[in-house]
Amino acid sequence: MALRGIKVLEMMGLAPGPFCGAILADFGASVTVVQKIESSPVDVLSNGKRTLSINLKCKDGVEIFKKLSAESDVLIDTFRPGVLEKLGLGPEPLMALNSRLIYARLTGYGQNGDYKDKAGHDINYIALSGILSMLSKNQQPPTPPINLVADFAGGSLLCTLGILLALFERMKSGKGQIIDASMTEGAAYLGTWLFKSQNLPIWSGQPGTNTLDGGLPSYATYKTKDSKFMAVGALEPQFYSNFLKGLELCEETYSQFDTECKNKFKEIFLTKTQQEWSDIFENLDACVTPVLDLRSVYGHACNSSRKSFYKDHDNLIVPEPAPRLSSTPGISSGKQEAPELGYHTVKILQELGYSKSEICDLIKKNVVNTKAKSNL
Repeated sequence: MALRGIKVLEMMGLAPGPFCGAILADFGASVTVVQKIESSPVDVLSNGKRTLSINLKCKDGVEIFKKLSAESDVLIDTFRPGVLEKLGLGPEPLMALNSRLIYARLTGYGQNGDYKDKAGHDINYIALSGILSMLSKNQQPPTPPINLVADFAGGSLLCTLGILLALFERMKSGKGQIIDASMTEGAAYLGTWLFKSQNLPIWSGQPGTNTLDGGLPSYATYKTKDSKFMAVGALEPQFYSNFLKGLELCEETYSQFDTECKNKFKEIFLTKTQQEWSDIFENLDACVTPVLDLRSVYGHACNSSRKSFYKDHDNLIVPEPAPRLSSTPGISSGKQEAPELGYHTVKILQELGYSKSEICDLIKKNVVNTKAKSNL
């Protein structure tokens, strides 16, 4: 795989950091999750990674971490600014030990500025990015799109992009660098086209009344007879024409830009089930598709024909890595079982040169936690 041989240290955190590590692992990197002594109930992305449980509040724990970072290519820091510095594990001392280290810092508001020390979540980051203001309708309060935009797109993905760019640059300079990945800035950057297109006619109205935000009847979702939904994206004239054919409506009567059409469309979609509408539009090039839930994506022809999803050890449906590379494709780390807390602690300490007696002493002093004591 493309990242085979790259060693990554991931500080255990909430979802954005672990997903960043999971992407790197999916494409071949060896990722070691540095966990606390206690387990995390929200950890669902450690599959295919090694786990090391360390107490970083003690000198011996800090020493172990320094040894690990000295042999690593990437460190993913998911703490607030200054947390690792207080432990003596900030960029300056670690990069002095390893000049090739790429120190990736993933936070809500970035490493400096007035908000750097403030707490926040996805909804706060997209609020301050400007993007949340566009996710409103009928002058109602904006609705956050789950925690997808800032946490995973503006956070995990753009932090991963920064890591890859830094790895590429290191090939020329031989040196690592610090990545300051702000989820607020990442969410805003994803919306670059929205910022630059705001004077176009498609955004002339209030949020929720425009072409791409649900205001146009031919770009909206509709409820079906079985309380499911269909997505309509019939923007271009040829697609709109086919859309009306599927509904058995006359184009002269139902103009594409007449917002009054929506009530008629709602009425018609309620007469058939989602599957019936899917069958009708299967052979009509109208940009009309079913709204699939997380369980039904697996069996739909669009996805099953490309094997886009798989079922993991818990029988959950999970996406395969994307994009697909022709020569060095990714292999989902989620296909491996999730390791227990500190499962690889002993093995990693042995690789770092610790003796059996030293490891036993570290365990006894609660410097590390391990589920593999029997390996000693």
